[in-house]
Amino acid sequence: MTDPTTTPDADNGLPVAEETADAAVDSTEGEALDAGALPIDEASAALQSAERLLAEQKDKYVRLFAEFDNFRRRSAKERLEAESKGMGALIAGLLDALDDLGRVAHFDPATTPAQSIVDGVALVEKKVIKSLAGHGLVVVNPEGERFDPAVHEALTAIPAALPEEDELVAQVYQVGYTFNGQLLRPARVVVKQWHG
Repeated sequence: MTDPTTTPDADNGLPVAEETADAAVDSTEGEALDAGALPIDEASAALQSAERLLAEQKDKYVRLFAEFDNFRRRSAKERLEAESKGMGALIAGLLDALDDLGRVAHFDPATTPAQSIVDGVALVEKKVIKSLAGHGLVVVNPEGERFDPAVHEALTAIPAALPEEDELVAQVYQVGYTFNGQLLRPARVVVKQWHG
């Protein structure tokens, strides 16, 4: 007996291997079409549509990224401009006090009494504090108030004469400052403590 896959046997009517392979491919294509697979033309169109959609989404992403980068740069520039304007307004408010300080510094000590110089410096201090207060600075001077560790720093303690004086600020060594609610420097104080 001969192998039907290698040589055709016309006498006994056995199929040739090539014919069997072609029939298997035809039946596979038929099954694929029946299973919902797309023919080659439709698959190519779907692929082109997907590629077009991908290109559109990529373009949207690139544009969005560029727009965000521009926004970030513009925001940084605007923030710097706002800071500069704020500092300019602060400095403009201090110019009068700076002029007064210059006049006090140029007093002739031979002809000017010491009390005039002290008064001049006190007026300059008031002007500076007033100008800074207009921008949100608050002086923390808690003498006689209850000690608050959030805005006070206790340097030392002294005995209190009465229980009611416990934890009251007896003396302020250095005033503190807050700016728009933010503590810049705590007031450095002496606190009374009752040891009764």
